[in-house]
Amino acid sequence: MLGLAKRPKAKIFQASTSEVYGDPLVHPQREEYWGNVNPIGLRSCYDEWKRCAETLFFDYYRQHNLRIKVARIFNTYGPRMHPNDGRVVSNFIVQALRAEDIIIYGDGSQSRSFCYVSDMIEGFIRFMNASDDCLGSVNLGNPGEFSIRELAERVIVLTGSKSRIVNRPLPSDDPMQRQPDISMAREKLSWNPSVSLELGLAETAKYFERLLSVGLRSNTQR
Repeated sequence: MLGLAKRPKAKIFQASTSEVYGDPLVHPQREEYWGNVNPIGLRSCYDEWKRCAETLFFDYYRQHNLRIKVARIFNTYGPRMHPNDGRVVSNFIVQALRAEDIIIYGDGSQSRSFCYVSDMIEGFIRFMNASDDCLGSVNLGNPGEFSIRELAERVIVLTGSKSRIVNRPLPSDDPMQRQPDISMAREKLSWNPSVSLELGLAETAKYFERLLSVGLRSNTQR
């Protein structure tokens, strides 16, 4: 893709990730932080691929003056997520709507920052429309920080579910804290997410409720 962009001198966007910070020793995470990543851990194939991609993007910028945009995305959620994509928001909402146990890995004290999809897309658009000297890497995410247990509790209340919270062992290298410092995005893009977690979860739950009800009707018709 970098070679393809090089030929017509196209601008190219990389959807990088907060996972490049690994299990961070700096909180919140700023773009100049190099991260704390286990290169041979269970999660490393994803972390290291994203880090490598950022390296390649900046190599092409330095060697070929390619117009690059590199954004580090923090936990995006919203309607149109796949119910089985394995992400924590979709997992919790689907489990709650089905009145299944909500599975938390570890004690749930680990934190994440959740950004609603419309806010994230607005950030993408502003970033792509910014001047070519605004390369990134830039953090895009909602700086609101919530524990995983708090997220599960909010989902249960929102859906009126009778689900129980069940704890399972914490996987290796699971980050304990994740919160973006978005000072750069605020300064260079005039961007600041505006959708609260309450509103975003409500819209996402409505989507999954419709999706699951269609699936139930389809199964009944068969």
